[in-house]
Amino acid sequence: MKVKFWGTRGSIPTPITAEQLKSRIAAIVMRIKASDLKSPETREAFLADLPPYLFGTVGGNTTCIEIRTSENRLIIIDTGSGIRELGASLARKNDGIREFHIFFTHFHWDHLQGLPFFIPIVYKKGNTLFFYSPRENLEEVLRNQMKHPYFPVGMEVFNADLRFMRLKNSGVKLGKAHIAWKEMKHPGKCVAYKISEDNKSMIFATDSEITTADFKRTEGNRRFFAGTDLLILDSQYTLGEAIEKYDWGHTSYSMAIDFAAEWGIKTLALFHHEPLYDDRKIYGILNSAEWYRARIENKKFKVILAVEGLELEL
Repeated sequence: MKVKFWGTRGSIPTPITAEQLKSRIAAIVMRIKASDLKSPETREAFLADLPPYLFGTVGGNTTCIEIRTSENRLIIIDTGSGIRELGASLARKNDGIREFHIFFTHFHWDHLQGLPFFIPIVYKKGNTLFFYSPRENLEEVLRNQMKHPYFPVGMEVFNADLRFMRLKNSGVKLGKAHIAWKEMKHPGKCVAYKISEDNKSMIFATDSEITTADFKRTEGNRRFFAGTDLLILDSQYTLGEAIEKYDWGHTSYSMAIDFAAEWGIKTLALFHHEPLYDDRKIYGILNSAEWYRARIENKKFKVILAVEGLELEL
């Protein structure tokens, strides 16, 4: 199973600004020494040694991740603005995929807004898009967000075959992969998804406010969370922000660390980054999370930052 991040920001797309770009260039220029410019090798070494918040970016697109199963079935979770780049990548590859399985965690704008721009996938005859959610009126919700006055055309312009699938409590099987779901705390409700295949598993839990109930050793929690190889978890806030914004439906990075430790997670990916934060601040949160992880009792797991373009293999 392979996972790729196409959008990792929360709430609203956050492109890098001109001032931020100028600031990065200035910071890089200030670091250059004459010895760094002697040869292609020294220049390459200089760039490689730059911190990721200068030579790289977390990305500004909202939520979208791609999962490829061992049988090359394509699963997509959420259709935030990142799905536009996914569509462009699929068009370039032209690898023969004709079925697209799209799972929705919930229906806030930052998880829907890219669907009309999933080009050329949704406009190509012969493609089939399966939309999944536990929500009973899934088709109505998706069609309503693409109509006047919110959008100039409706979903009837899509040439792909559209199938609307209501998830049952048992989840769904796609070949060897099984997709389960669990409701999490978030305004208007949100679900986390767990994908299991070949004794490997991953959980995607964006827009989730972890509570004491999620730590309880119930059979349902144990079955869903325990021992997962990869947990992609909302960690938008610092602890102070999480206290101030209680009931807003998001989690602090420190709570995410505690949660991963409690359930024996192997890798924790910090996700749903605050749109007000620049890349330096977000990488600072990663450093703080790693500092905290190193000082707790159950610390034998890895903490990474979800950034656009990052690919992981389980």
